[in-house]
Amino acid sequence: MPECPTFLELPARAVKPRSRGITHVLDSGLTPEATRAFLGQTGHLVDIVKVGWGIGYVDPALSTRVAICAEHGCPVSLGGTLLEVAAMQDRVSELRDWALEVGITHIEVSNGLCALSASRKHALVKELAADFVVLAETGAKEDSQPPSPAEWAEEMTRDLEAGASWVIAEGRESGTVGLYRADQGIREDMVAAILAWVPQDKVIFEAPGKSQQAWFVRQLGADVNIGNVAPASVLSLETLRLGLRADTVSVGALA
Repeated sequence: MPECPTFLELPARAVKPRSRGITHVLDSGLTPEATRAFLGQTGHLVDIVKVGWGIGYVDPALSTRVAICAEHGCPVSLGGTLLEVAAMQDRVSELRDWALEVGITHIEVSNGLCALSASRKHALVKELAADFVVLAETGAKEDSQPPSPAEWAEEMTRDLEAGASWVIAEGRESGTVGLYRADQGIREDMVAAILAWVPQDKVIFEAPGKSQQAWFVRQLGADVNIGNVAPASVLSLETLRLGLRADTVSVGALA
């Protein structure tokens, strides 16, 4: 594939493998052929591919897709919901063995279903960090109770202490819970509280919407970690990071 041009002055970006400026993609069930085509075009920009929800458990092509991702230097993570169900059924050891067998290197530990105690979640982080890169998510799947910024920040700190490599701030694929209000507006107090407790390069902010992604780039820079990115939005997100869209052109102009 031809290389991209280099004649513009743009913000410096960390390159893969990297620990900041992460683009964390939500895979909602791509075929092997679609996975190969997607990463053939964008693999240099994708840092983690999360096979969402419990899709990995019902996808007979998972091991093939994991191998394709590995060819492009894109580790695969299982979604947190699958782990939560396994924990509720006391089948975590079976999930671990299966995940390692198919080549999974990363795993999300969450409590979005609110079925685990805080101590159980942190124990899972510590246990699974022995075999996987753990991404620990904070936040519930439903916003029946407004999230507390201080509680989120404290939980993230404990997850990192337990062995998580990154913590994820919940936003879902809809961008309407957790970090966000129902109208997709950003809870800026939540972001401020998180960053007061947790180093920015340790946080992945789920931001599925373009306006949300643009806000994080404007506020936190090109190398902010962004999660739950749709495969079709990876190139678009990179243009936001580099100031190649009107929403963030000032970021690029300062390069």
